[in-house]
Amino acid sequence: MTITKSETPDETEIHVLIDDWAKALRNKDAEAIVSHYAAHSVMFVMAPPLQYTADNSAGKNGIEEWFATWDGPIGYEIRDVKITASDDVAFSHSLNRMNGTKTDGEKVDMWLRETLCFRKVSGQWKITHQHESVPFYMDGSFKAAVDLKP
Repeated sequence: MTITKSETPDETEIHVLIDDWAKALRNKDAEAIVSHYAAHSVMFVMAPPLQYTADNSAGKNGIEEWFATWDGPIGYEIRDVKITASDDVAFSHSLNRMNGTKTDGEKVDMWLRETLCFRKVSGQWKITHQHESVPFYMDGSFKAAVDLKP
């Protein structure tokens, strides 16, 4: 991601947070990933269940279990990120590419849509909501459209 000169200081801080989060994912560093979330965040990510909350958090252990399903590095690119921030609440949206090889040999190379919501907690921006999605084909097959590219 490229930080632009037109970003506000808060938008720049959020940009750095997103970059650090993506770096932690690429490095399979679950501790660094969870450090960016607020205590009571809600996640709508691609893996079941429908939502993760404080009561059923993906947590560090869940993320480490997911990392164990990858053979080697996870590629993660963030494109077209847009950030809007006020004094203590912000959101971003982007198109993200994830690629790599799963432990069963499956090759993954897919684009997804991501929206992140942030709140300033004790002076630091934290992710309070994450929503990932891929479109699906509306031809009756309901198959995820993981072959789309921007």
